Amino acid sequence: MKNYNNFNKDMILRDYLALDRTVLANERTFLAYMRTFIGTLSAGVAMVKLVENSFWINGIGWLFIVASPFFLLLGIVRYKAFAKKLQELDEKKD
Repeated sequence: MKNYNNFNKDMILRDYLALDRTVLANERTFLAYMRTFIGTLSAGVAMVKLVENSFWINGIGWLFIVASPFFLLLGIVRYKAFAKKLQELDEKKD
């Protein structure tokens, strides 16, 4: 259960629920980035390990492996930035 003591006292229930939906949407977006990271990494590892004789498949696999941490990093940065914006918005209302 979320602690609503830190929020503006002028907010009504609808505002609290909208805030919860926004926070949950931010978390779902981060999890989508995490899922993309895991999928890209696992696809790259599968390409490298399962198809050992193809130069192009190995190249694409290594490209996926190298690119996958960037998805995770991008997700973390966007999640933190939006959470900071929400916190600043909450502080402005007080």
